[in-house]
Amino acid sequence: MHSRRWLVLAIVSMALLLIVVDMTVLYTALPTLTHDLAASTSMKLWIVNAYALVVAGLLLSTGALGDRLGYRRMFMLGLVIFGIASLAAAYSPNAGMLIAARALLGVGAAIMMPATLAIIRMSFPDQRERSVAIGIWASVASGGAALGPVVGGVLLEYFWWGSVFLVNVPIVALALVLTVWLIPADRLKHQASLAGWDYTSSLQAMVAMVSLVLSIKELAKPAPSLGFAALMGILSAVVLAVFIRRQLSRPQPLIELRLFRIPTFSGGVIAAVVAAVALVGVELVFSQRLQLVLGLSPLQAGLAILPIPVAAFVAGPIAGWALSRFGTQRLILAGLVVSAVALCALTMSLNTGAHSLQKIAVLAVLGLGVGATITAASNAVMNSAPPEHAGMAASVEEVSYEFGGVLGVALLGSVLSWRYTSSLVLPANLQATGASDGIDAALLAAEKLPPEAASQLLGLAHAAFDQGFMAVMATAVGLVLASALAVVLLRSRSQHRPAEEHSSGAVASNGH
Repeated sequence: MHSRRWLVLAIVSMALLLIVVDMTVLYTALPTLTHDLAASTSMKLWIVNAYALVVAGLLLSTGALGDRLGYRRMFMLGLVIFGIASLAAAYSPNAGMLIAARALLGVGAAIMMPATLAIIRMSFPDQRERSVAIGIWASVASGGAALGPVVGGVLLEYFWWGSVFLVNVPIVALALVLTVWLIPADRLKHQASLAGWDYTSSLQAMVAMVSLVLSIKELAKPAPSLGFAALMGILSAVVLAVFIRRQLSRPQPLIELRLFRIPTFSGGVIAAVVAAVALVGVELVFSQRLQLVLGLSPLQAGLAILPIPVAAFVAGPIAGWALSRFGTQRLILAGLVVSAVALCALTMSLNTGAHSLQKIAVLAVLGLGVGATITAASNAVMNSAPPEHAGMAASVEEVSYEFGGVLGVALLGSVLSWRYTSSLVLPANLQATGASDGIDAALLAAEKLPPEAASQLLGLAHAAFDQGFMAVMATAVGLVLASALAVVLLRSRSQHRPAEEHSSGAVASNGH
């Protein structure tokens, strides 16, 4: 295993790239896909979110299951399901079928994703090498998510929208062959068994997350049902409380909540969530602006976003190398601050060209900040947990990232929708049914109007979208700075209460 550890890292990184690219690959394909499948606004959101919601809802249970059944077995099962679901998604005849296929993709991703980090943890016993390996893993996670729109744009330039899913199949086949050849079976400390696996807690986690997302999305509608939003919010809070109580009372919980008493662990989780919110939410809104406001093609929009994944890929290994020199929490804080500065600069460069040097530099700095944050956060979570909970720790880290992605789409997408609707004021002589629902609807309405009226509507819709974009940036900056403050407070706590970390069995990686 020792001589092949870097090849093992390459295999799990290949699979991880598929998982994270699929989270964002539809961003540039969405306008084309929506048109071809005649998907409604609600269906469009579920096409994007079904995948990440299922992943986030199942990760905790699949990570714990990997501790029971073995990470290699789970990794291979996840690959098979992911490949089948990719075929189903590529040839979906309607939006409903595509949503179902995206959900099945989420099942496959959730099964294999915790195994990727756990296999790295088991393959790299040396902590310095492990930090570099996790840095590479994190660069693939952050860079791959940012690369999704680029992949989508390139494929749509030459093929139909189903190609963004079909491309997964040969990569899955190659990863399966290499896994059988190079990754040895786990030597489990106990007999592999499903007995005692906590299905109930997994369902509770998913219900809590789906209810929260539904509440946020309802509030963003032009005419929201406050009763429904409140009901979903209350349901989410109640189910979450029941979930926490269940975990504290079980001898073998789905998630060991006592790990959150470790400041390094908690800081890593917070940073992973917020970094994913900033990356996924902002990238979704930015890619839509490039196409729907500036009129770029999917390929042009993907290339305009390219500095983010390139910088994130570079940041991961560098951050992994720097961890032992500067400390985990210092690196998390630096990454968050850099990300906040880049988001502010992106807002101020709104009116510059999509391919201007200023815009390229700003996006590169954002990729560096997010990539460094996710690398440091991943190390904080994995190195704070005891080895026997490697799968559980991997699940928590990945739930943080996936749920951050879901929250980014739901929260920042809702902020965009709310601000767009409140900013779009049409004159009495301009009749455009549905234009206030979203800029996609406004563009469709403009196609049915005389040229002069269409031009007027497009100008108003573009201005309203830019107001929404500014609101999204302000929200993202606020979240990033708030999380940086939380990391500072947790670092202060870890300095004053070091005994707590040692009593929890943490590995020393708290950055002081």
